Amino acid sequence: MLHTLSIKTSSRVELIDITYQIKKIVQDNNFVEGLACLFVPHTTAALTINEAADPSVKTDIITKLNKMIPAREGYSHLEGNSDAHIKSSFFGPQLTIIVEDSNLVLGTWQGIYFTEFDGPRHRKLFLKMIEG
Repeated sequence: MLHTLSIKTSSRVELIDITYQIKKIVQDNNFVEGLACLFVPHTTAALTINEAADPSVKTDIITKLNKMIPAREGYSHLEGNSDAHIKSSFFGPQLTIIVEDSNLVLGTWQGIYFTEFDGPRHRKLFLKMIEG
């Protein structure tokens, strides 16, 4: 079962909570047990799991990333988005989440985030469910 999600980002650097969307696909497809494999086919976007209860965590992550890896730093890449490539490399393009009893196995405060580093853009995310 391969599913494609369309994600529209609205800022250059942004963390979007996609936990509900992933959970809904799992449950709508009666997927009971196995792995949910998520993959982002973009070099300036990524995925991460982090706290979803307090929105200030997203702000803190973005603020620190932008200080560590500023947008304008005299990079060689001609497109002008080297910072976005570097930031996405820290997070990575894939996540694997255990599914048990049609629920994502996440910690109490954890959420799944699509991370945008070169927006705003229209993005894709692939979800493959593997039974087992």
